[in-house]
Amino acid sequence: MKIAIIGAGNMGGAVARGVASGSIIATSDIYVSNPSSAKLDALKAEFPEINVTTDNCEAAAVADLIILAVKPWKVEQVIAEIKPCVEYSRQAIASMVGGLGITQLSQWLDKGDGKLPATYLIIPNTAIATKSSMTFIASAHSSESLDKDIVDIFNELGVAMMVEEGLIPAGTSLASCGIAYALRYIRAAMEGGVELGFRADDAKRIVMQTLRGAVEILEANSSHPEVEIDRVTTPGGLTIKGLNAMEASGFSNSVIEGLKASTKI
Repeated sequence: MKIAIIGAGNMGGAVARGVASGSIIATSDIYVSNPSSAKLDALKAEFPEINVTTDNCEAAAVADLIILAVKPWKVEQVIAEIKPCVEYSRQAIASMVGGLGITQLSQWLDKGDGKLPATYLIIPNTAIATKSSMTFIASAHSSESLDKDIVDIFNELGVAMMVEEGLIPAGTSLASCGIAYALRYIRAAMEGGVELGFRADDAKRIVMQTLRGAVEILEANSSHPEVEIDRVTTPGGLTIKGLNAMEASGFSNSVIEGLKASTKI
């Protein structure tokens, strides 16, 4: 499979680097376009076999999968630019733009003959830069085999999950916005650690390792979080006192309300 990535910014550049360092797509089968050459030059320096261009049509025309990784207000313009250069019968088009649905993409992709390409929404989070993304993928006009191929590609950049389009906003809230929420917890725990006497860097290291441990416990035991919480909450103990104090301050409700709020466009 040949892939074209339109846009070499933070997200497009991260995808290009991740796919190029993976095992599924040959680096020579990756094409990246960007209006300016500086980011392209940086990619080329890291991966000499990658193909770079400032011409979106040049990149799109040769690809089996075209990924739009541009700013939301540029999507319609880019589609209009590449539409004459692509053949819907053999090419798939994916958008990595949050808040943009398949219906809108289909309207912009329509050439007037009623034919549409396999169309994807691919919503990663910023951890894709370290190949640790939680990526949600929704499709229309596609095939099971193509869906699988695309999930496999993004599984090399973290964990990819095929979902119904209606779940994309919830996935964005849990995983894309969720990165910020997790980081806010880390910041709050660091501040608490400093108040308790640790230096800030030490507090950060402690909290990060504690979160890694929590995730690894859940993965190793395939258990529910509450099961693991019960293991460390002895009657009258410190943990249950801390948990109850957090709940009294609205911890769980704040998380849930934040997730719900971030699904509203």
